[in-house]
Amino acid sequence: MTKKTDQEYKNSLSDIQYRVTREAATERPFTGEYWDHWNTGQYRCICCDTPLFQSSTKFDAGCGWPSYNAPECDAAITEIRDSSHGMIRTEVRCSKCDAHLGHVFDDGPQPTGLRYCINSASLKFEPSENAAPNKAE
Repeated sequence: MTKKTDQEYKNSLSDIQYRVTREAATERPFTGEYWDHWNTGQYRCICCDTPLFQSSTKFDAGCGWPSYNAPECDAAITEIRDSSHGMIRTEVRCSKCDAHLGHVFDDGPQPTGLRYCINSASLKFEPSENAAPNKAE
């Protein structure tokens, strides 16, 4: 696991990026940079640049956060039981730097049936060479 010092994260991230990734905060729905972003490419960890999700797995869950039905690869993320806020959920973290990304739920589309509900503040987007929108209209 790669991890910078707390001060290094504070120096390299915006306030909301730091609060989300290092303190497990949640950005408000429908406010993040990528909740309604449909270009073709790869979503990477804002803290360590690890590939996390492909745009081809992104879908509109109507929840106000970017949602994906599968990670780039299973090794890219770590799932942790989260019993905060009076409910039981599964938290999703970057396997390389332990950044909080969001949560995964079992109400997503097939073929996985999963919905990775991810904070935009934990991501950065790398467009593919032909960065056309991938959302079915």
